[in-house]
Amino acid sequence: MRALIKKIDADTLGISASLACAIHCAVLPLFFSSLPVLGLEILHNKLFEYSMIGLAAAIGCYSLYHGLKKHHHKKMPLFVFITGLIFLILKEVFISVELWLLLPAATLIISAHILNFRYCRQAGHCHENDCNHTELLS
Repeated sequence: MRALIKKIDADTLGISASLACAIHCAVLPLFFSSLPVLGLEILHNKLFEYSMIGLAAAIGCYSLYHGLKKHHHKKMPLFVFITGLIFLILKEVFISVELWLLLPAATLIISAHILNFRYCRQAGHCHENDCNHTELLS
């Protein structure tokens, strides 16, 4: 069990969370369109939606920061991720174009994790907290 936990890295968790978010946003309404009839308002519940965005942001920031600081020192995945988060927040503000904002949001967030994953694998090493490559981060 412990070996399984060690094999799950932050990017895998981030990609999984992003995919779960995309499935939630795209597929869930098809299955639960009858919930308002039953008095349940989980779809388009602002607290729930912003909580999901916050969770995605926390997981994404952790995994991307870890890759940036400890492995590859490249900012591109972080920029792609932040752009995706902006689209995700805009999706909540501009409901009339929600789907048009959701698709690039999910694509950008997943792409950021894939980039981070690839950069980490290419780097092939991990720095300690006293990494002497910090000048590359500027």
